[in-house]
Amino acid sequence: MKHLLVIIALVAGLIKDDAPAGLYACKNVRITLYSSAPLEDIEAESNAGKSVFNPATGELAFNVAIRSFKFPKSLMQEHFNENYMESDKYPQASFRGKINEKIDVNANGSFPVTVSGVLDVHGVKQNRTVKGTVNVNNGSVSMSSEFMVRCADHNIEIPKLVFKKIAETIKMTVSATYSPLNNQAK
Repeated sequence: MKHLLVIIALVAGLIKDDAPAGLYACKNVRITLYSSAPLEDIEAESNAGKSVFNPATGELAFNVAIRSFKFPKSLMQEHFNENYMESDKYPQASFRGKINEKIDVNANGSFPVTVSGVLDVHGVKQNRTVKGTVNVNNGSVSMSSEFMVRCADHNIEIPKLVFKKIAETIKMTVSATYSPLNNQAK
């Protein structure tokens, strides 16, 4: 399992072959999406996101497999993967950025932050700045954020036939609880 997290961190570019001390990782990031539309609300959730956080530099990376999102209705899930997200062609979504504020992971508290970086969804990379919260409690670090993603910004086409079923903007909620990378092998 530690090797998987190191590979994720290497892919994200946050660590090199000689992983520095002080990196944090989360292997079960919870990501939800919500679309409110006149005919039907659409919700999905994934608990399979991966993330690496370097508190020394503020660098942060997230990655999630599109097919890991689960819907209450199997037909919704099928349409999401095949018709909208084209999961075979674009199997992953990612974010790589930096927390703009300095976070001391040794000081307990709840800290509002902004994160600037690149959101890569459906093969389209877009610069984003999102607000979030970092909570530190006795060495435990958790992060959460809620932000909107416009389908058109990532070339996700909504056929006119179903435009009343799917909103043009999707609410994303992300939450992760991190532990030091060197503790995850235990």
